[in-house]
Amino acid sequence: MLLAVISCSLVFVSGAGADDIQLPDLGSPADTVLSQNDEAQIGSAIMRDIRNSGQVVEDPLVTEYINQIGNKIAAQTNNGDYDFTFFVIKDSRINAFALPGGYIGIHTGLLEATRSEDELAGVLAHEVAHVTQRHIARAIHASSKQSILSTAIMLGAVLAGAASGSSDVMQAGMAVAQGTAMQQQINFTRSNEHEADRIGISALAGAGFDPYGMASFFNVLSRQTTRAPNERIPEFLMTHPVTSSRIAEARDRARSFEQVKSDNSISYGISKIRTTVDRFKTSQEAVTYFERRAYQNQNDLERYGRLLAYMRNGRLEEAQNIVDYLMDKHPDVIAYHIALGDILVLLRQNGDAIAVFEDAIRLFPRNVPLVIAFAKRLLELNQAEKSHDLLLDLLNNVPPTPDQIRLIARAASEAGKNAESLYYLSEYRLMIGDLIGGIAHLQQALRLPQLQEIQRIRFEARIDFIREFMTEEQLRRMQRRQPSGRSVRNSR
Repeated sequence: MLLAVISCSLVFVSGAGADDIQLPDLGSPADTVLSQNDEAQIGSAIMRDIRNSGQVVEDPLVTEYINQIGNKIAAQTNNGDYDFTFFVIKDSRINAFALPGGYIGIHTGLLEATRSEDELAGVLAHEVAHVTQRHIARAIHASSKQSILSTAIMLGAVLAGAASGSSDVMQAGMAVAQGTAMQQQINFTRSNEHEADRIGISALAGAGFDPYGMASFFNVLSRQTTRAPNERIPEFLMTHPVTSSRIAEARDRARSFEQVKSDNSISYGISKIRTTVDRFKTSQEAVTYFERRAYQNQNDLERYGRLLAYMRNGRLEEAQNIVDYLMDKHPDVIAYHIALGDILVLLRQNGDAIAVFEDAIRLFPRNVPLVIAFAKRLLELNQAEKSHDLLLDLLNNVPPTPDQIRLIARAASEAGKNAESLYYLSEYRLMIGDLIGGIAHLQQALRLPQLQEIQRIRFEARIDFIREFMTEEQLRRMQRRQPSGRSVRNSR
């Protein structure tokens, strides 16, 4: 996590300085150390560990929004080389980070700290530039003594520690880099950061955001530290060092582009509010926070936060009054349709709830947060087959997350589609890196009575495909796990 920290970890005493890496070395010797395929594999492995830590925010509204903004920016600089994935970590620290292979994470603390969508977009643009300019691969190349394997182990330790908040894990990873020449670390980090600023600001402007957004956020954090020097420095400043000259340079670059006067999207405000509500440990704390101002003095987003707090607190009639007002005023906001449907289910007005969701689906077909919310409510209402069909239509058209795969597996199971449920569970195991577990679920499906022939062919083909990516040790372990009397083909 935290590319500046990672860069410091990777640069050993090697003679590499800022002059060596002022510009991206396209098609450079970095490819001989870490190819883009290597980056993708390392990033995917670390991402699985982060997901398994339980720290990833699985709120579809927040996830959908952050990916919309991130991909809009990435389209300006990516050239199709990376499939970007943007995600949010539940962590109050103000931070963002880039993983190899196009994985970009931001903390909930950073989302709340931004004052505008342009500032959030500025941070994402900076992190996207770290990926597209291959700073991690170039850092490894600058340290010829560092092997890919040891780098991956160290990088994973640093990222796991940062994601989990464990200083012990972080220190263990950083210990690998002891003895590094400090000035070379600083020079290399500065080179990366300034390049990410330059590329990021260009992408920011190209995507239609205010090019001053990045400098604006840097300035806010810098002033915050200056005003309260005894308070903890925001994590983002520790890992992305910001100086007055760097802020001035970012502003100078922004002047090269036309200044954009953009309004915050409703999705930005909704994502921030949902993050704020989720931050409180108890529902009463959330209610108290949103009741600190009189209702008539609140804007519509604050009222949305109040209704979410009321829902958590069981004050459903009051929540319904607010959402009815918001729906009348903003019928095009998907989050309000979801809130109304959820409230009606909680009030046991099931027919009305289903009607609300179905009307919304007609207005916003295959909208991921809406479909996921409706599917979950259908499961609660014992309509598993309808939930499964709804999810199947969505996930056949939209790349799913592991959490969504688990949801459709549950829907299939409750609908009595046991073979399909095991197939989805297999895919879930594969997405979290458990190849043996993935095959085990498929083999369990093959033992089901009344399995259709087309399913058998599909499952066996999938097993053969997975086995191509397994090591000899994994194949032996899988063989040992087979029930007595059953064998596994071990030809490649």
